[in-house]
Amino acid sequence: MEQTLHLTHPSPQTATYKRYSVFREPETAPVVKIHSREFFYIGRNTRRIDYLVNLFDGGYAAETINKGITILQRLESGQKIVPAAFIVDSCIALGEVEILSKYLASVERFRAIPVIMDSSDNSRDYGDPSLLMHLFDDITDTRKADAKLLHRISFLQKVKVRRIGQQAKKPVYNYADSFTGMGPTGRRIFDISVALLAIVITIPVMLLIAIAIKLESKGPALYISKRAGKGYRIFNFFKFRTMKCGAESQLDQLRHLNIFNEEKGKVFFKVTDDPRVTRIGKFLRNSSLDELPQLFNVLLGDMSIVGNRPLPLYEAAMLTTDEWSERFMAPAGMTGLWQIRKKDRHFMCVQERINLDITYSKKQNFFFDLWIIANTPPALIQKANV
Repeated sequence: MEQTLHLTHPSPQTATYKRYSVFREPETAPVVKIHSREFFYIGRNTRRIDYLVNLFDGGYAAETINKGITILQRLESGQKIVPAAFIVDSCIALGEVEILSKYLASVERFRAIPVIMDSSDNSRDYGDPSLLMHLFDDITDTRKADAKLLHRISFLQKVKVRRIGQQAKKPVYNYADSFTGMGPTGRRIFDISVALLAIVITIPVMLLIAIAIKLESKGPALYISKRAGKGYRIFNFFKFRTMKCGAESQLDQLRHLNIFNEEKGKVFFKVTDDPRVTRIGKFLRNSSLDELPQLFNVLLGDMSIVGNRPLPLYEAAMLTTDEWSERFMAPAGMTGLWQIRKKDRHFMCVQERINLDITYSKKQNFFFDLWIIANTPPALIQKANV
């Protein structure tokens, strides 16, 4: 039986599930109609529910995946509002989460709802967080839940809706059509072919660069960082190290030198004549040779040859609004529209870069990619030390 609980007097009894509602005073209710947003929490940590009820209009809570699916089956058969997001405690076994994922995929009403992992009470070591992304759309700490989480959920919903729409419109496979139209299969064939050829040609150069980096400064030759690509998918991004070790710890000290100032919007971070860059690093950046290891990202399927640049997580987190979410619908790429802007690409404002990313998302096809590739070599050499 469903229980409606006042937030000020939570029931101490353990139930199969509970229904939480937020009651608003009539005089403070907004004039404009607001669509109710509800959460669906799966786990045993009742304190996490307290954080969520302060953010959402209401929600459900279940202790286990099986009990949660039972509730969802009741929602499926009724006309009740579906939750805006499923938030699963990190203590739930991944095998159980996979059962939930398969069930959600089988029900049309639930397919586009984001599944988020609550990492606030995570005492387990899952290794690389990106390994969880095939089950979860995002990972968050519910203790810090605020309006940004609602924006993120809205963004993730759009990504899933668009992905489902693209899958529904997917034509019967035809090699020629998928290659010229740059469908997933044709793009993958193209990316693997180009990446393999480029690796074979440049492997001697990459070995020399790695040796030069090791000789000049202590630390690894490769710099590996987390980046957000298509659909906000997180992966390990490879490039040659061009800075001294520990450069990220000096980021706050250099924010006042960011060329993307307050007027241009502080989403991206670039510093002219960055003091953290090594001598060999300056040469690699100016010649774009530091990007060569990304060919292995292409082979792994994390990136494409052409696409929108994968962003550091702190930058991607600022681009989850409705107007900018479309830039994440295109694959992450080694080169793209704003990279071939040779003269002013490092000094474009945030809005210009994002508009170019959105333009590519809408126009992407095989021949358009060939045009971008043809215009990439002249833009590789740069004079600005950024």
